[in-house]
Amino acid sequence: MNRFRKSLPPLASLLPFEAAARLESFTQAAEELHLTQAAVSRQIRSLEEDLGVRLFERRHRAVFLTEAGRDFALSVAASLETLAARATELRGTQRSGEVVLFAELCSAYYWVMPRLSGFHQRNPRIEIRVSASTRPVAQTPEPFDVALQTSDRPSGPYPLAFTASDEVFPICSPAYLAGRETPLPLPLPLSDLPNHRLLHHRVEPQDWLEWDDWLDRLGSPLRVGHRGTAFDSYPVLIQAAVEGHGIALGWRRVMERLLQSGKLLRPFHESVALPRGLSIYRRERGRVRPEAAALLSWLEDELTSDG
Repeated sequence: MNRFRKSLPPLASLLPFEAAARLESFTQAAEELHLTQAAVSRQIRSLEEDLGVRLFERRHRAVFLTEAGRDFALSVAASLETLAARATELRGTQRSGEVVLFAELCSAYYWVMPRLSGFHQRNPRIEIRVSASTRPVAQTPEPFDVALQTSDRPSGPYPLAFTASDEVFPICSPAYLAGRETPLPLPLPLSDLPNHRLLHHRVEPQDWLEWDDWLDRLGSPLRVGHRGTAFDSYPVLIQAAVEGHGIALGWRRVMERLLQSGKLLRPFHESVALPRGLSIYRRERGRVRPEAAALLSWLEDELTSDG
């Protein structure tokens, strides 16, 4: 008798479970897998019945992993990662000497790309491919070796390699201030913030620092609420700031070159330090490919020297 037959759970349920656990949403898992929400729910119910435990708490229009579900999700994700990696090697789709970096779109454009020549000089035999997205790493279906994103965004089952510091402060274009009737000396007093046109980054879930959160971390009693213009894309928000449409919150590592070029400036002195503002993840637990190890080493050196 096959020794796996009685001990393994229904294999067809593992992909829906992994996606639902990573996204904490049956609906998003269904969209990712091109299934119906009912099909995902049915597969997970079958898995729970087979295991004899509840993997999710089901509440009104939301699901949350139980402790048993979270532990099982880690095991399932690790097993699927190992299978996927070995299958990729057998197919030959991941070439030796190639490494893939997943990064948030703004970080990829403003921080990674200007530095890539340094990686190539240090690792002339490794080809790096950058996969940029506005989605958090937990929601990417694309394969990668290393991921870089703002901390506190969903990271799924991927193991954390290290963190790096960042800093958040208001930014705007010189054109925005020049357009005011009376020129104001810089830096502006923080009490003047509610009098300005503010740009907001509004996403669901709100896993980016917003204005009132930023003021709260400063210890300021000021609150600005949702007054101003909201964007669901941070790159678009930054472009709006460059074009003079208002004041936005900027992350130092992303904003550095725009500040140096004079396209943006800091209208206020206040800043919030984020000692672990950036998180760098590995795709796999355990053994790390030499190419991925080289990328991790380079990123750590760049982020340390930069910060």
